[in-house]
Parts: sequence; structure tokens; C-alpha cells
Amino acid sequence: MTVQELPGAAAYRPTPPPAWKPITDPAPLLPDPEPYRVLGTDAVADVDPELLLRLHAELVRGRRYNTQATALTKQGRLAVYPSSTGQEACEIAAALVLEERDWLFPSYRDTLAAVARGLDPVEALTLLRGDRHTGYDPHEHRIAPLCTPLATQLPHAVGLAHAARIKGDDVVALAMVGDGGTSEGDFHEALNFAAVWKAPVVFLVQNNGFAISVPLAKQTAAPSLAHKAVGYGMPGRLVDGNDAAAVHQVLGEAVARARRGEGPTLIEAVTYRMDAHTNADDATRYRVDSEVEAWRAHDPVQLIERELTERGLLDDEGIERAKEAAESMAAALRDRMNADPELAPMDLFTHVYAEQTSQLREQAAALRAELDAEQDHEHSAEEGR
Repeated sequence: MTVQELPGAAAYRPTPPPAWKPITDPAPLLPDPEPYRVLGTDAVADVDPELLLRLHAELVRGRRYNTQATALTKQGRLAVYPSSTGQEACEIAAALVLEERDWLFPSYRDTLAAVARGLDPVEALTLLRGDRHTGYDPHEHRIAPLCTPLATQLPHAVGLAHAARIKGDDVVALAMVGDGGTSEGDFHEALNFAAVWKAPVVFLVQNNGFAISVPLAKQTAAPSLAHKAVGYGMPGRLVDGNDAAAVHQVLGEAVARARRGEGPTLIEAVTYRMDAHTNADDATRYRVDSEVEAWRAHDPVQLIERELTERGLLDDEGIERAKEAAESMAAALRDRMNADPELAPMDLFTHVYAEQTSQLREQAAALRAELDAEQDHEHSAEEGR
């Protein structure tokens, strides 16, 4: 017997309960149809010239950092390096927009953002070098560990931001992720919790076109990644990810909104990964040179340099000074990375558990015995000479 066949069914006209109705008007949450731009538009007149000059200097430094780190992989000094060449505007803007008390939650490709926030360039590469732990103290620098598993840093950012709000701390978390990370479950969980809790967190998606070799069109059929924000009840913003001034402005507005207690924002920065996914990747297998060259014409360093020179804020001497400062940084990084690290093997067992397990104590004792035996052998060899 169906519902329609039940006695009195014709008179049964249920009214959906109020809970079905949208909590939020979706219209204000929708992103603009085109990525927001500042450079080359009338909006650039409202940008502080000093900010433009600083963005330029950091972009030049960041580009050199990327090329130097990539070279270090070829020299065997780094195990792997995921270059952010072409995406420097996102990296620099994310670092500069935060206050000292705020937290940055980077992905594995966001080493440059950590350096621009003030982290020692060598410490930023320690994890990629294969050395112990993170390479730096996350709490000291307010930078979470560089996250290799896709999108797992996003729920962590939400948790920290929510906890800060409960404690009454004036803190914002900025979480960075690639377009590939938006296909992970952690992305959904983080955005859902952030919106429900109105957590002071900003999500920056660097849409660089590919999740390793998988193009965006094979990941989602959404109009844009920024449109996904509406489904969670937060604003979505679409910005030109190679326009440093635009990314800084959009991020700044989102950070200010979060700090006012108005909840999270999802920002999609449309950019492009000029280099391969990592030094272990062959990008020619899934994209053509003409595509890469087309994006070179929209290079973030060239965009801001052209704007500054046309406005008379930067001359050849200023450009050269920025390059010299970047080269000095690269030389120092190269020298320090070429020095073999002094490793302490027993540190393998430090910071694993607050109280070591019996297995760890057993393994530590075995390693200590091996080290002592090796030292005794070397000492005997020296005496026999």
C-alpha cells in the first residue's frame, strides 16, 4: 500500500518545516564573474605606492628564491622542491597581509610565503632537505608545519581560529591550498565547520591549473572554485592571482572581515605554475609549451614592474637594487645549504611522544649502543695508527 492509497491521503498536504529555508541570502556570497584586478586599472590609484614597491621587492626576491631552491635540488642539496614560480604574488600577499599575532597554514608549495613572513630561508627548506621534524618552531613564527598531505592543514586552521575566538584572542588564520586540495574531503569539512562556527579563518586557493597532471576541468564542473563558497554559507571571491596588489587587497578585506567576527571567506586566486609540479615531474607530458608561454606574458613580477615604471615610481636603478638584494639572499642561502648539517641521531626519538613508549625506549637503546660501538671502533683505529 502506497502513501497515496492510505485513507485520507488526498487531504494530506505536508508543509516543509522552516528549517529547509536558506539561512543566508546566496546573492551576496557569489563571486564576481571575472577575476578582480588592480594593476593596469583605475583601482591602482588607491594603492599605497610604498606597498607596491614592497610587493615588487618581495616578488623579485621570491623569484630568485625559487630558482635557487630549484638549483639546490639538482645539486643534491634538497630532496625535492615544489617551486612556486609564477605564483609568487599569492605567496607574498598572503605573508604581508597578516599581523604578527595571526597564523599562516601553508601547503608544501608555500615555502616562499613562510620566508616572506620572516622565516629563515634555510629553516624553511629543512623538511624538504630530509632533516628532522619541521625545521622551525611553528608557535614561535605563527606558521604551521609545511603540509605535504593535501588539505589536511585546513581543518587545523579552522580549529585554531575557532579556539582563538572562544578564548577571546584577536587572531586570524590564513590557510593556503592548491586547486587539487579542493578535491579532498578535508576541504569540505574545513569550510563547513568554519562557516557554521563563523571562525576567523581565510581560505586561499591557488588555482594554478593542475593537480600534478590533472587539469581543473577533470576535478570540478563548478563555474569556479570560488563558487563553492556559497554552498557553505560564506563569501567567495575570485581574484587575478598574478596581480599582487589585487591579491593583497582581497586578502586584506577577508582578514579584516574575519577579525570583525563576520566569519570565513573563500578566495580563489587564478594563477599558473610555470615550473613542473616538483623536480621529479615531467610537465611536458600533460601541457604544451604554448600554454606556458601565454602565461609568461602575465608574469607577476613583470606586471607590477610595468605598473611601477609607467607611474614613475621605479627606475632602472631601483630594479637593479631589488635584483642585487635578491642575489645576496640567494648567495647566503646557497652557502648555508652547501654546508653539511650537523645531525644528532638521538633526536629521532625526541618530540614523538610526551612520554616515550617501551618500543621507542628499546629502539633508542639499540641506536645508542650502535653509536657507542662505532665511536669505540674509531677511537681504537686512531690509537693503532
